[in-house]
Amino acid sequence: MTVHEVSRMSGVTIRTLRYYDRIGLLRPAARTEAGYRLYDEAALMRLLRILLLKELEIPLKDVKRLLQLSDAEQREAIGLQIKALELKKERTEKLIALARRLEKGEGTMDFSAFDRSKEEAYAAEAKARWGNTAAYREYESRPKQPGTEDRLMAIFADFGALKDGDPAFDAAQTKVQALQSFISANYYTCTDKILFGLGQMYAADERFRENIDAAGGEGTAAFVKAAIEAYCGKA
Repeated sequence: MTVHEVSRMSGVTIRTLRYYDRIGLLRPAARTEAGYRLYDEAALMRLLRILLLKELEIPLKDVKRLLQLSDAEQREAIGLQIKALELKKERTEKLIALARRLEKGEGTMDFSAFDRSKEEAYAAEAKARWGNTAAYREYESRPKQPGTEDRLMAIFADFGALKDGDPAFDAAQTKVQALQSFISANYYTCTDKILFGLGQMYAADERFRENIDAAGGEGTAAFVKAAIEAYCGKA
């Protein structure tokens, strides 16, 4: 297909398609003798993915990096981004409901609509995997020590040994501090705000919950969440 045909079909301007070519994001499959760009099915599928990633609010500067990952890594990163958007939608719906109550003159002391911690944690997790962000650069700059994931799972196993107790007690709180320090030392700076969001994610996301429960036994992810909430003063 010619660049004009692709533009008509996709709604992407010719100027944008030329820009994508110039930055190496979307190369044409071939060129005519006169130098006109031609696109094949593989190029169109790549364009489709580019447009989808942009709609998922992934910055263009990060799209190219994401497309260089394996299919499995792309699916994982996209899944995290989708979850962040779902949480954003949920928070927006809460804001609308709150605005409607205030519009009707109904008193309320519910501040939950302003809590961005969960969606920020998902976004941080996704961007730490592929984004051109400070967190990603920090993650990339850290030397990758063998056995890091195993040591992280060992911390969750320690939580599992405590899960029948009170998550606010010293033993659990000490373990939360150890978890925060481990993440900061091996992945990216884990502030209390990020830590709180991670706790929510550990319990809510099936992938994280299953891995953590596998390390510490059923209910460990929920216990970690509760312990982190107590640690951050948001129980």
